[in-house]
Amino acid sequence: MDTAQASAVSTQTITFRIWRQVDPNQPGHFEEFKVPYRKGANVISCLMEIQRNPVTTDGKKVAPVIWDAACLEEVCGSCAININGRVRMACSALVDKLEQPITLEPMKKFPVVRDLTVDRERMFDALKRVKGWIPVDGTYNLGPGPRQSQKDHSVMYVLSTCITCGSCLEACPQVTVDNDFIGAAAISQARLFNMNPTGKLNAEERTRALMGPGGIQDCGKSQNCVKVCPKEIPLTTSIAVMNREVSKLMIKDIFFKEEDQKASSGPG
Repeated sequence: MDTAQASAVSTQTITFRIWRQVDPNQPGHFEEFKVPYRKGANVISCLMEIQRNPVTTDGKKVAPVIWDAACLEEVCGSCAININGRVRMACSALVDKLEQPITLEPMKKFPVVRDLTVDRERMFDALKRVKGWIPVDGTYNLGPGPRQSQKDHSVMYVLSTCITCGSCLEACPQVTVDNDFIGAAAISQARLFNMNPTGKLNAEERTRALMGPGGIQDCGKSQNCVKVCPKEIPLTTSIAVMNREVSKLMIKDIFFKEEDQKASSGPG
């Protein structure tokens, strides 16, 4: 049994320091709560306990803590928060493995809505930018799609497990609240849909979306993203692959620009 687990068992209660903020325009502060210790409890179950009886350690009755959660099994991605200074999924963060007091804060790379809830519109805008989908007309039966190689399928499956939790953006030093860096998740999803046999029809369009302001060239190669990804997606590999595709497209553009200039100038 490690030190953190032994401490949790011996105290019989779990102490939480939780960030409280009514709305984005008001300053926030920490409030401290205690909940009964239960072996194997996760952070979400403790938040539920606090929600049922929102009384601070000094006996003050307060408004219930607001947070996001849905699946409770690390699939929806909505419960990502900073726990003891590190972004992780609250549903899979076990209190037995955390040092007390357990500090909960909202992700700092997204605008706060209230308490631990943030607005992740930035992530979804990035997916729109790279057209993170397969444009298929579903109004009639198109028949079987193109066959995929087993090798490509195994790579694509791992990339498809992204749960848009935002952890990679939260850990990235290049992502700030006042810039438009697209982030590792959207870059990896561009790679995923460019590998799809039907998605390849729009591959150049997705690759060009990574070439503008806030694109892949803003990546600082810190590799923080791959360290915090709850699904262990090889994000740095995706960045390297798409960086190569962007470079190839840039060379292609330069070559055809020179060819067009020669053609327009006529015979020497």
